[in-house]
Amino acid sequence: MLFYIIIGIIVVNFIKDKILDALNAKHFNDEIPEELADVFDKEAYDKAQAYKKTNYRFGVWSSLFSILLTLGFLVFNGFEFVDNLARSYSDNAIVIALLFFGIIMIASDIISTPFAYYRTFVIEEKFGFNKTTKKTFVFDKLKGLIMMAIIGGGILALIVWFYNLTKSQFWLYAWVLVTAFTIFMNMFYARLIVPLFNKQTPLEDGALRDKISEYATSVGFSLKKIFVIDGSKRSTKANAYFSGFGSEKRVTLFDTLVNDLEEDEIVSVLAHEVGHYKRHHILYNLIASIILTGLTLYILSIFISNPLLSNAIGVEIPSFHAGLVAFGLLYSPISEATGLIMNYFSRKFEYEADDYAKNTYKAEPLISSLKKLSKNSLSNLTPHPAYVFMHYSHPTLLQRIQNMRK
Repeated sequence: MLFYIIIGIIVVNFIKDKILDALNAKHFNDEIPEELADVFDKEAYDKAQAYKKTNYRFGVWSSLFSILLTLGFLVFNGFEFVDNLARSYSDNAIVIALLFFGIIMIASDIISTPFAYYRTFVIEEKFGFNKTTKKTFVFDKLKGLIMMAIIGGGILALIVWFYNLTKSQFWLYAWVLVTAFTIFMNMFYARLIVPLFNKQTPLEDGALRDKISEYATSVGFSLKKIFVIDGSKRSTKANAYFSGFGSEKRVTLFDTLVNDLEEDEIVSVLAHEVGHYKRHHILYNLIASIILTGLTLYILSIFISNPLLSNAIGVEIPSFHAGLVAFGLLYSPISEATGLIMNYFSRKFEYEADDYAKNTYKAEPLISSLKKLSKNSLSNLTPHPAYVFMHYSHPTLLQRIQNMRK
């Protein structure tokens, strides 16, 4: 019964996503709202439409391949094969779990790499976004796998050890471990992880830094660390983000953003990021993530010892690692529901950060910066409301502009 429930969840999720994608695609040719008429000229608009349609078609075929592969893996006892393969090398539960997930992750990465390559070097290249070299692409993959093995493998090994030691109480120890890791990464991600992939340099002294410092002082925000990251190493798309707490607090600007926007517009983007900090959004998101993790681990602890979980994915010998896979598949509807709630609050937080920037700096530079960033990324200006509700962590450009002009 659990096997068929898992199959049903996968199929229903696929159908739901494809319906949403199709609804969204029907809006690709909508007329641009009057407030956004200056974002695209005719040539840029045609290019944006072609970009969206290309990505839509690619998404249909790649997701179809993914679901057929997943269903085939379940139907033909792929998890049982991998479990037996892992057990042929060791009888230690931790080693078996590491081998089990390691084999699946490496195989998944090998299978997904051609799709990632096509998206990067064909689609993104065709529309002028890609700046990634093949060398960078390969090294990014290798670094990602190594990090997954060290960090992911280490956390998994400890959680399996907690389970073998304490059984139903393992979730408490796992929760403490994951919470500590989450807080640590929020603090030191920019210092420890980002440099493995990108070069970060302090923003040079000059008019822009002076304007940023003047603004930060005006709102009582201590900001000593302003970095520029070489985002152009991989793409022409621009971004900015806030990270860290206390002495590790920093704002990072993509070099593409610095090059594409005027100084007032950059300060307005930074004011938006400061708004997230001043309104405690980062803290709220961190607390919500920790609570959801604890709830998920607690529910996992109730069911993980039941052999029916392992049997549901075709694994005959009950184990923590097989049960974890089955639980993840069965829990996905709940995970999606919590994701919708998190997206709702994320969109609300974006409005609040926009309002903060409008009230402490100016609305128009932020509006013009958002328009430029939308144009440069060929974003969808008329997405379907249902698609926005299900997938968007930010309000649409039109919604943000209307909010700032109230």
